[in-house]
Amino acid sequence: MDDLALARALHVLGVVIWIGGVGMATTVAIPAVRRGDLGPNRLAAFHAIESRFVWQARAAVILVGLTGLYMVAKLDLWARFREPAFWWMHAMVGVWLIFALLLFVGEPLVLHRRLPGLVARDPDAAFAWLHRMHVVLLTLGLVTVFGAVAGSHGWSVF
Repeated sequence: MDDLALARALHVLGVVIWIGGVGMATTVAIPAVRRGDLGPNRLAAFHAIESRFVWQARAAVILVGLTGLYMVAKLDLWARFREPAFWWMHAMVGVWLIFALLLFVGEPLVLHRRLPGLVARDPDAAFAWLHRMHVVLLTLGLVTVFGAVAGSHGWSVF
């Protein structure tokens, strides 16, 4: 297997783990936590799930970033960032940046410090907000995956 095929395969594998995990959290785990299906201590239930997945998500985001950068550099695709037809390239970088910042800065420095207080004041509102944020992130991720796959196979909206 050549280096580009390996990079592409690892890139797709990382996206599947990362965005698939966001999908599972958004559509299954957080709704179950919100309903109290995982016990009365919703914050503990959320942390039990989140603490197990966050390292997988971080590793996947690092893998996707490194393989994406490698492919852009190796194939000299920098000019695509100047062409509107390759909007999905910008979307991939933008979604990657959002998740990298959330996973490496926002989650450990903000969410872990503020969520307990929010849950203590109004657990329904806190978990509703958390769920809405995940819906937004999942939507951005899925639109980007769709655009990247379609765009890399010749489909263009421009």
